[in-house]
Amino acid sequence: MTARDDDFRKKLLEMFRVEAGEHAAAVSSGLIELEKAGLPEEARGKILETIYRDAHSLKGAARAVDVGAIESVCQRLETVFAALKRGEIEASGRLYDLLHRAVDLVDGIARSVGSEDPGSRLPQAAEITRALEDASKMPKGEPKAEAAPDEPPGAEPIPEAQGPAGSTVRVSSAKLDTLLIQAEELLFVKNAFRHLCSGIGEAGAALRNRRKEVRTEDVVKMLMNRLDSLGKQARNDAWIAGGMADALLDNMKKAVMLPCSHVLEVLPKIARDLSRLQEKEVTVAIDGKEIEIDKRILEEMKDPFIHILRNCVDHGIETPFEREKEGKPHAGKIAIAVSQKDGKRIGISISDDGRGIDVGKVKATVVKAGILSPEESAILTDGETIPLVFRSGVSTSPIITEISGRGLGLAIVREKVEALGGTVSIDSSPVKGSTLRILLPVTLAAFRGILVHAGGHAFILPTIKVERVLRVKREEIRTAENREAITYEREALSLVRLRDVLELPQGSGGDSASSYTKVVILSHGGKRIAFAVDEIGGEQEVLLKGFRKPLLRVRNVAGATILGGGNVVPVLHVADLMKSATRMAGRVGESLAGSGEKEAAERKSILVVEDSITSRTLLKNILEAAGYRVTTAVDGVDGMTKLKTDRVDLVVSDVEMPRMDGFVLTAKIRGDRKLAELPVVLVTALESREDRERGIDAGANAYIVKSSFDQSNLLGVIRRLA
Repeated sequence: MTARDDDFRKKLLEMFRVEAGEHAAAVSSGLIELEKAGLPEEARGKILETIYRDAHSLKGAARAVDVGAIESVCQRLETVFAALKRGEIEASGRLYDLLHRAVDLVDGIARSVGSEDPGSRLPQAAEITRALEDASKMPKGEPKAEAAPDEPPGAEPIPEAQGPAGSTVRVSSAKLDTLLIQAEELLFVKNAFRHLCSGIGEAGAALRNRRKEVRTEDVVKMLMNRLDSLGKQARNDAWIAGGMADALLDNMKKAVMLPCSHVLEVLPKIARDLSRLQEKEVTVAIDGKEIEIDKRILEEMKDPFIHILRNCVDHGIETPFEREKEGKPHAGKIAIAVSQKDGKRIGISISDDGRGIDVGKVKATVVKAGILSPEESAILTDGETIPLVFRSGVSTSPIITEISGRGLGLAIVREKVEALGGTVSIDSSPVKGSTLRILLPVTLAAFRGILVHAGGHAFILPTIKVERVLRVKREEIRTAENREAITYEREALSLVRLRDVLELPQGSGGDSASSYTKVVILSHGGKRIAFAVDEIGGEQEVLLKGFRKPLLRVRNVAGATILGGGNVVPVLHVADLMKSATRMAGRVGESLAGSGEKEAAERKSILVVEDSITSRTLLKNILEAAGYRVTTAVDGVDGMTKLKTDRVDLVVSDVEMPRMDGFVLTAKIRGDRKLAELPVVLVTALESREDRERGIDAGANAYIVKSSFDQSNLLGVIRRLA
C-alpha cells in the first residue's frame, strides 16, 4: 500500500467512525423509546423502521471499510428488527438488553477502528451474533415465513441523500476550532488599533504642550497636522477592523454551535444501564434539546451531566418496591428541560421524582467531615443545608461504591459550571424529589478582566470573580497568630499578598512608602478572600488563550492574553488562587506541629483481610507503595484477633472467606464498643444489589467491586476514610 493509499484509508476510517457513531446513537435512542410503556403501535412501527434503516446503513458502511465484525452484528440486528416489526418475536426486557449490548459493541468497535487489532473483539462479536440469531428465531405464537433479512416486507427503498437549501455538510471539529481561534485572535488586532490610536493621541497632546519650547512654529504645526491626520486614519481603520473582527467572530461562534441533543441524547441509555444495575426502573424525558450552545461548553458539560444523572438514579430514585409503598409509579422519572433565558444564556433543569435530599444525613456528613461544628449544623435551615451537597466530600450515601458515595460528583458539577461562567443551584423536598438548575453562557466569548500588578508583574483577574477593589489603611490591617485580616461589610476577611500566593520573589514591586494597601476582594464558591496587590489598572475586554503541552495545567494560572500593546499577560485562575491562599493561611498552624507527629499522622495503619494470597499480596503492595503500614489476615477470625492486639486505622476486607466472611467481620467490628468507629472497606467480586445492601446493613463504609477495581479509586476511598 502506497503512502497516498494509506492516507486515504485513514481519512475513510475517520469518516466511518463519525458515521458509525451517529447510527449507533440513533439505534440506541430508538431502543430507549421502544421500551417506554404505552407506546402507540403506529409510533412503535415508525421507530422500528428508522432503527432498521440505521442498522442497514451502518452495515453498508462497515462493508465499505472492511470491518466484518460490525457488518455481521448489523446483519443480525436487521433480522431482529424485521422480526419485531412483523410481530414474530416478543419484545421482552431480555431482548432489549441484548440489543443494547449489540449496539454498545458496534459503537466500541467503530471507535477503535484503526487504533487496535480488529481481531481482539471478534469473540465478542461472534457471541453477540449468535445470541441475536437465536433471538430472531424465538417464535411468538405460530412461526411465520421469514422474509429476506436485507429488506423487511413493505419497506420503502432507502432514499438518496438530498441537498436542499439550508443543508449541512460535515466539517472536522478540529478545523472549526482552528478557524474560531483565528477569528478570536482578531480581537488582538482590534485592541492593537485602539492602543495605536491612544499612542498617537498622547504624542499629539505632548507636542501641543511643548510647542513653545520648539523655535520653528511651522515645523510644529506641520507635525501636529500630520499626527492629527494619522490619528484620524488610525481611528477609521480601527473602527473598520473592529467591525470586521466582531462580525467574523460572531459568525464563527454560530458555526460551532451544536444542539444540546449532541450530549443529552446519551443520557437515557446511561440511566437505563445504571437503573438495571441497581434493579430500578427509570425513564428519562428531555425537552428543548434542539436549543444550541457553543460546542466547547457542551463538551465540557458531558461529565457533569453524567454525575448529575448518577446522583438522580443512585440517591434519588427509589426501588419499585419503595415507590409502591409511597404510592408512586414503579418507574421513576428524570426530566431534563433546556430553555433559552436570553440571547446570552440558557437554563438547564434536571429533576427527579425520587425521595429528595435527606437534610439530616447532609448535616451529619458535614459535621463528620469537619466542615461545620455540631452547633453550626444544628442552627441551619433546610434551605441553607441543601446547597452543602455541592461541597467536596459531602454524600448522603451510606456506603461508597463505584457509582457514588465519595461526595465528589456535585462538587465537580459546581466547579465545572462556575469555570464556564455559569451558576448552579438545587431544590429538594421529601418524597417529591429534587431539581438541579444550571445557568450557562451560550458561547465562550471574550470576557472582561481587571489588570493588576504584583511582584513586578502584570496579571488579569476575571471581573466576574472580583467583588470589590479598594484601598485599606495600613493601620486597619489586623494581625492575629501571624495571619492578616481586614474588615469588609462587618465581616473579617483573610488578607494575603498576591505576590506570596504566586510565589514571586520577596521585595519585588509595591510602594512601601504608601500609607494605603491596594486590595482586590475575590469571591468563589461562597467564599471571599482579600488579595493585596501593588497596583490596580483598568478593566478591559480580553481573550483567554489556553496552554498547550507541556503546560496543560499550571497552578493558579488559567491561561494568557495579549494586551493592546502586545504584552503577554497571565490570566489568573481564581478557584486555584482561593485554594492556594487557604493553604497559606494554614501553614502557620501546621508548622507548630513537630515533624515526628506529622509523620505519625501520615503513616496510617491498615489491616488487609483476604484469603487469596495473590489478592492479599497485591493489596499489601499497593497500600505500602502509597505510604501506609500494612498488616494482613487470612480470614475474618484472624482479622478479629489482630484487631484486638494491633493498632489499626482502617480495614480492607474481602467478603467470601472461610470461617468468617467479610459481612460477619464488619458486623462484629460494629458490635465491638472499642472498634465501632473503625472504617471498613469491602473489596469483593459480589456485585448484586442484594450484596451491596448486605454490606450497608453490616456497616461497611465502602463497597468496591473487583470487576471494576481501580488502584487510584481504592486509594482515594482510603484517603477519605482513614
